[in-house]
Amino acid sequence: MEVIPPDIQAFAEKYTTPETDLLYRLHRETYLKVEQPHMLSGHLQGRFLTMISQMIRPRRILEIGTYTGYSAICLAQGLTDDGHLHTIDVNEELETLSAKYIAAAGLKDKITQHTGKASEIIPGLQEVFDLVFIDADKAGYEGYYDQVWERLRPGGFILADNVLYHGEVVLPENEQSNNAKAMIRFAQKAVTDNRAETLLLSLRDGVLMIRKKTH
Repeated sequence: MEVIPPDIQAFAEKYTTPETDLLYRLHRETYLKVEQPHMLSGHLQGRFLTMISQMIRPRRILEIGTYTGYSAICLAQGLTDDGHLHTIDVNEELETLSAKYIAAAGLKDKITQHTGKASEIIPGLQEVFDLVFIDADKAGYEGYYDQVWERLRPGGFILADNVLYHGEVVLPENEQSNNAKAMIRFAQKAVTDNRAETLLLSLRDGVLMIRKKTH
């Protein structure tokens, strides 16, 4: 299912600042060479991530799910001068490609790539994060939420991707995939957490914004 009609998507992109040449090349190479290229954030969501980061001006960002590095490059645009982004991906085969574009973007010293299981890497990161972006295995979202919560500063944000899961979340339960069911459980967990404020955006495949309350 298409959550956003293609003509509406095209109209939105028409009135959105274009991709940089580097992001366009990364987008193209991902679609030419990598399996499941639809996992790439892409133009519209990439600009959203950049603008959110520029608004927040985070000093520390955690990304769970690097893929080919598109979203990490977008998120890094709003980092403070002394800011840093940690990004984690389980697929070591994509590390070379993402590292190439991160370096080409001039962000090699601002982004640290970690390869392995996020659930095992997160406990070793001695950081307090201002912004967390979750875009990884859907069954893992609830666990990642619990892991990062105490590492998220009060007033900090979690952005979780694919929460509409291709529109499957509104289908009858017996027609939902396991991933769609996982997204519903995750959204329910966040919206019922009295420590959080939530906003579900119907951007691309659904982005759930979660703000950690300050009191």
